[in-house]
Amino acid sequence: MTNTANANSPLLETLEIGDLKLKNRMIMAPLTRNRAGDGNVPQDINKLYYTQRATAGLIISEASQISPYAQGYPSTPGIHSTSQVAGWQAITKSVHNQGGLMFIQLWHVGRISHPSLLPNNAQPVAPSAIQPKGEAVTYDGMQAFVTPHALTTDEIQDIIADYVSAAKNANAAGFDGIEIHAANGYLIDEFLRDGSNTRTDDYGGSLENRMRLLDEVITAVKEVWPPSRIGVRLSPENQFNDIRDSQPQTTFTAVVGMLNKHDLAYLHVLEGDMLGSERKVDYAELRKSFTGFYMANNGYTKTTAEESLNSGNADMIAFGQLFLANPDLVERFAQNSDLNEPDQSTFYGGDEKGYTDYPALQQDKISA
Repeated sequence: MTNTANANSPLLETLEIGDLKLKNRMIMAPLTRNRAGDGNVPQDINKLYYTQRATAGLIISEASQISPYAQGYPSTPGIHSTSQVAGWQAITKSVHNQGGLMFIQLWHVGRISHPSLLPNNAQPVAPSAIQPKGEAVTYDGMQAFVTPHALTTDEIQDIIADYVSAAKNANAAGFDGIEIHAANGYLIDEFLRDGSNTRTDDYGGSLENRMRLLDEVITAVKEVWPPSRIGVRLSPENQFNDIRDSQPQTTFTAVVGMLNKHDLAYLHVLEGDMLGSERKVDYAELRKSFTGFYMANNGYTKTTAEESLNSGNADMIAFGQLFLANPDLVERFAQNSDLNEPDQSTFYGGDEKGYTDYPALQQDKISA
């Protein structure tokens, strides 16, 4: 059923970020779907999935590992091999042919991995040798996380080099920009938060030191991409993956202050806790402290998204499950139409079911 059109929604306004013009402020959030092919290579089904959603103002790809040692889940795509670059090239070309824009999210999972997922059964790495609670998702089912190897300073430099290589590959693959994943308990987030970083060297202890890895990664990839094509994702109080910080408001206000000097395309913030704990961070204050474009994420509806834009608390809204289940979410919002319900049983792994078969309002579906 289609109700009265709502073409005046702030979600449908354009936004210019550097030399990129977003056709609306509805962003497709990065969504891990575990459907990469052999060698963690993006495949045709992934191309169709993203092409169907090219009406988003910007697509942020699912998190993609920067090296074979950065992987934490089965069948997640990488951006470190020639075949992976070729797989992504087909996707970005198809999205561009539909008038879309696409950034890739660069990912190192840190300790949220398992030796069985890594070359030569390598140990996962982290700022400190602290075993996270919980279990890793492996090809052989759920297995307990292991105690990670605490990175040496030389090894940290190798990982920064991996980010640069991945950034170059992202350029070759035809992406419009990159997003550095510094959220949700993965490697960079592990350095930022004092619950997982107990180092006593230049990468631990003080806030300045805990921010150093993120700062150095951004500085390094700015040699490949202009800052107006680089975004960063943070999650100040998300406890997913057994991550926490004793003073998240203080910590992430400092992180935002550091990010300001880089003149980034945007700051992408997962607001609150995916596990449902009460919010303790004032995100409006965090937004005010950031001098660039702010992208809000986590459970937004059309109504709450419009309220956030109208109040100035965000410049863009990232939608996850809503885009997952509604490839034409932009049109549905514009027409105030009913939404498809996401099928959680098909979120991770599988085939086209719950991936490319969600119906559109117009049944002449896009073919990539």
